Amino acid sequence: MGDSGDWRIRSSISLRLTDAFVIVWAVVGAYIVRFGLEPNFSSLGSDTGYALLSVGLIAAWWIMLGAWNSRQSQILGAGAEEYKRVGAATLWLFGFVAIFSYVLRIDTARGFVGFALPVGLVGLLLSRWLLRQHLYLNRVAGRSMSRLLLIGGPSAVAHLADSLSRSRGAGYLPVAAYTPGLSPIDPFEPESGLPVLGHAPTYASILQAIDDCEADAVAISAGVQLHPQTLRHLGWELAARNLGLIMAPALTDIAGPRIHTQQVAGLPLIHVTTPSLEGGRGVAKRLFDVVASSLLIVALSPLMAAVAILVKLDSPGPVLFKQERVGLEGKPFRLLKFRSMVVDAEILLADLTCRNEADGLLFKIKADPRVTRIGRLLRKYSLDELPQLFNALSGSMSLVGPRPPLPQEVEEYEHDVRRRLLVKPGLTGLWQVSGRSTLSWQDSVRLDLYYVENWSLVGDLIIILRTIRAVLRGTGAY
Repeated sequence: MGDSGDWRIRSSISLRLTDAFVIVWAVVGAYIVRFGLEPNFSSLGSDTGYALLSVGLIAAWWIMLGAWNSRQSQILGAGAEEYKRVGAATLWLFGFVAIFSYVLRIDTARGFVGFALPVGLVGLLLSRWLLRQHLYLNRVAGRSMSRLLLIGGPSAVAHLADSLSRSRGAGYLPVAAYTPGLSPIDPFEPESGLPVLGHAPTYASILQAIDDCEADAVAISAGVQLHPQTLRHLGWELAARNLGLIMAPALTDIAGPRIHTQQVAGLPLIHVTTPSLEGGRGVAKRLFDVVASSLLIVALSPLMAAVAILVKLDSPGPVLFKQERVGLEGKPFRLLKFRSMVVDAEILLADLTCRNEADGLLFKIKADPRVTRIGRLLRKYSLDELPQLFNALSGSMSLVGPRPPLPQEVEEYEHDVRRRLLVKPGLTGLWQVSGRSTLSWQDSVRLDLYYVENWSLVGDLIIILRTIRAVLRGTGAY
């Protein structure tokens, strides 16, 4: 299997060495900050005790990261699970240190712990991020991938193969398909183009297919026609061969926090909670919008004043552009932006519809003649969106949410797309950090619906941080 197995060994070694380096750096740094470069070892209970504590803390920290499975190959490269496990292992360790110190009445220096904990945690997360970037580049180039045999019905296999091919950073490479219970028609799956290695509903035939394509794991999707006992035996055989078994149910765009498993009579039942922004979750989101937008308005007021002056000097007309958009539950509101186009831009729109470069209900032109000179700069770095902070403060918008649609767009919405209106539109969102103006209509809708289905306050914070990077790079906006 070549690289498919070697990359796991290389990643494991890299993680162990990097974790050890960061932990030693953080703990030794904390020791030097607390006691200096020339500690006084005459007092056994003070400096020497902390030296022993430092050695024990380094060993325990490194072991905890392994005990929390933060170096598992399945969680490397994509998703937040790796970072969560690193954070959980670190916080649990220092929680144990605090309890141990309290029970034994040991006066642990606050400066020592106060330096080692944040510096070590940030260092570990940063090192994991850097290693992830390296792994991502390898996977984009087709290396460091887990070879997958997809088992299921034709449509489910095609959908799963397409989804995995669009997320190469996750590290899964579909290499073949197996469609049990179906009559052999074509040696290749028509939509994905994967070779079909068999149809017999027996685990022995599936194991032979695994050997033929040298798969590292098996992904079982919807539409699979296998008896539960056959799946059970297949799981045992895969475990004996140290191969992965992945269950891919026909649930799309559902995030992990909404999925809960429950064991009933030996069956792992999957519960999917209903998305809701009511009650405490809605209050928390609104409170975050008010506090964050207020702070941002104060911090960015000099920048907004400078932009307003530039807009006024660049072309005749008002500084602000006000446009009717559709918000929560289909209610209209007045969206605020710095004017980036000529005053009669709406009138000129009719003459430009034939030059539309976007699909679906969107209208986008890269070299839009209506955009002013300063407007191109404002759009590139999203500075024209800054007045929407007042929309967020007033409650007509949120800091994070779906793209605010025009009334004529909403009139053309299909039934499913109307779910975008279940939450307030946002200044930024998944659409902003995933391509901005370069997104197709289908991708824009998919990202907005994903946000509606899986909103969380932590997710909002991550999107805001990703927005800063996307805006500074200035790509995908016109």
